[in-house]
Amino acid sequence: MAGTFRFELVSPERVLMAVDADQVVVPGTDGDFTVLSGHVPVISTLRPGVLDVTVGGTRKRLFVKSGFVEVDPSRLTVLAEKAYDVDELSAATLADELKTAEAELASAKDDTAKRMANTLVSELKQLSARAA
Repeated sequence: MAGTFRFELVSPERVLMAVDADQVVVPGTDGDFTVLSGHVPVISTLRPGVLDVTVGGTRKRLFVKSGFVEVDPSRLTVLAEKAYDVDELSAATLADELKTAEAELASAKDDTAKRMANTLVSELKQLSARAA
């Protein structure tokens, strides 16, 4: 039986979540990956997407814009520029974030910046469609 591990979601301002999680699905730059207790050590960058956190059989979904992930067998730390609880995202917040993301896409100077901005726009549009 897999155990739990310490999951911490940290923004520049504060710790947003600190729980003993059963599993977390992470939107990594190279693709989504699932973290369980005993995971091999990994350091990755985040792409815009949804962290899917399972704690005691309950799922919590958190939208992250960008950041870094550090995994070791007993801990997952996500350092995110910004994070939002998907269930609490208002249409107005989504619209504001989408407007900002579209501006970032328009001003992106290189392929990496364009790809990240395009992913952010796509993810926000999907969240907006579900919220409507």
